[in-house]
Amino acid sequence: MTGNDIVIKRVFDASRSRVWHFWTEPKEMMRWWGPKGFTIPSCRMNAETGGEFLYCMRSPDGQDTWGTGNYRDVVEMEKIVMTDDFADAKGNVVPASYYGLVDDFSDEILITVSFESPEECNTLVTLRHAGLPAGEMREQSEIGWNEAFDKLARVLAGGEPK
Repeated sequence: MTGNDIVIKRVFDASRSRVWHFWTEPKEMMRWWGPKGFTIPSCRMNAETGGEFLYCMRSPDGQDTWGTGNYRDVVEMEKIVMTDDFADAKGNVVPASYYGLVDDFSDEILITVSFESPEECNTLVTLRHAGLPAGEMREQSEIGWNEAFDKLARVLAGGEPK
């Protein structure tokens, strides 16, 4: 972990099992994953230790960016630890430059998400995104995660993401 890690804590007004469901089921993740205005037209995942995921994130202007990774550690309703890499549409890992981004990412980008229930009807989600380069990419990633969490809160409340 470095000083460039993103750490976000957010309490969602939903049970831990419901929040977990939205992190581990492709159909549900497609409803909220990504920054404001972005959509997920494709998502495959096997959210268990040793499983993999592949998704396509579409920007508001129609540019597709693919992401892939594997689940390093999954403890049901407690935590998810997964790698995060840029990919092509077939799931092959590609450098950030494939999408016109800087290539100064660490060799391993790791996302760790924990789920706690401070109260029966609320869930505290703590996200740590490690291995990001300093500067604009890290700042944009933090904004993106906060916007995605805003979308998740809306969906959990019965609305639709914006």
